[in-house]
Amino acid sequence: MSARRGWLVARPGLGRTLGFLRKETLQIVRDPSSIALALVMPVVLTFLFGYGVSLDAEDVPIAVVLEDPGDAARDLVASLQGSPQFEVVRADSMPAAERLVREHRAEAVLRIRRELGEGLAAGGPAPVQLLLDGVDSNRARLIGSYVDAAIGRAAAIRRLRGEAPGVPLVTAVPRTWFNPALRSTHFLVPGLVALVMTLTGILLTALVVAREWERGTMEAVLVTPLRPGEFLLAKLLPYYALGMGGMLLASGIGVTVFGVPLRGSFAALFAISSLFLLASLGLGLVISSSVRQQFVAAQASILAGFLPAFFLSGLLFDLGSTPPAIRVISHVVPARWFVEASHTLFMAGDIGAVLWRDAGVLALMAFVLLAIARRKTTTRLAEDRA
Repeated sequence: MSARRGWLVARPGLGRTLGFLRKETLQIVRDPSSIALALVMPVVLTFLFGYGVSLDAEDVPIAVVLEDPGDAARDLVASLQGSPQFEVVRADSMPAAERLVREHRAEAVLRIRRELGEGLAAGGPAPVQLLLDGVDSNRARLIGSYVDAAIGRAAAIRRLRGEAPGVPLVTAVPRTWFNPALRSTHFLVPGLVALVMTLTGILLTALVVAREWERGTMEAVLVTPLRPGEFLLAKLLPYYALGMGGMLLASGIGVTVFGVPLRGSFAALFAISSLFLLASLGLGLVISSSVRQQFVAAQASILAGFLPAFFLSGLLFDLGSTPPAIRVISHVVPARWFVEASHTLFMAGDIGAVLWRDAGVLALMAFVLLAIARRKTTTRLAEDRA
């Protein structure tokens, strides 16, 4: 014991940091809400997004108006019925089918006219009419692509039977890279890791200094010889451990439960996750050192951290389809760069041109935010001690 005490006396800065770190760790252990948010929330969100949120369209009710009783028309209907994306609803006429759409009992109408069989027999064009509910334009485009695929399958069946004249010698064979099954879960779960780490890195950290003021413990900290750098380090380390634990939980559940592939290296994922978490912790500490009320700190962290990470990171929405001004703003959101890196690591692998750029931007953001947090904390502690 004497040797250990002498070692700490010889390094007073380290002794102060370890003592304050122990105090922060005990405070987190005694606060179930922090542990729940950091470790239970990732599990809940991962299962919620994995099972409850899907960008795919399945069992879409489609009204079919069959005016042609021929084999080609029946093959097309059979292709729709055999697809997991559609639930075929028969309609006797176009007015009846349109009524189904207005009453939200169908999301699309496929009208197979009598000219279908005649056009195919003559080797000419054989169009079918497709009506889509365009309230949700993205979903309408998705349903349209599914109908095109079903028509392609029906045409392929007829070609195999030798019933399709005029088949071109060259045909396009589409191939989807990185996510051949087109499962939205494989896209959502890697991006969800950013949301989990944002909750821990910004929301929890934004409360740590404000909590000291509300609980009256900051006065006890001010009378100690603790330096600003030691104060920040002791605040950072416990929440860094919680944030990385949340990342490991979310990634592990995504890979083992939902079958999300991790084609890149785990070391690269860990390193980039650490950079993103440091940037989030820095932003949280900037907020925390600026206010003294936990409620204000929580609101600021949601506005400055959680909402941009949700809407401006590419987690749910393609940033390429947003206005130019929004795309410019998204470049200052750390989650944007981490989501891009996470999708690359999980779906494509170790693509150096992408990962080095994202890691460099996150490292710069982490350095700037932590430097601002240290400066604000130094100024604040100096003013309060004075």
